[in-house]
Amino acid sequence: METVRLVLLFAHLLGWAALFGGLLAQAREPYKRVNAAMRDGVGTAFVTGLLMVGVLEAGDEPVNHAKIAVKLVIGLVLLVLVMANVRKERIPQGLWAGLMLLTALNVAVAVFWSPAHT
Repeated sequence: METVRLVLLFAHLLGWAALFGGLLAQAREPYKRVNAAMRDGVGTAFVTGLLMVGVLEAGDEPVNHAKIAVKLVIGLVLLVLVMANVRKERIPQGLWAGLMLLTALNVAVAVFWSPAHT
């Protein structure tokens, strides 16, 4: 079970990195848009996060449901915002900045809210 959790964690981190990288790649561009890295990254991160919770619930360690709920809400907001704007030619600068902040916040919650793997 630990191997499955680690594989899911790896894919989860890659998903967040793809979303953040897709956003960061546009930092100097005058017009922002939802690109494939953002779309695929947020989808990967969200689905692997859900699967990881399932694996954690099946294990013997206690699961921090408050942390999971916070990450779920942030992840769901990101997923909805990205998918709602995927076909638009451009997105507002404020939305782009909000996506950056929410992505960083979700990673910060994962890193700084103890214990490490729940």
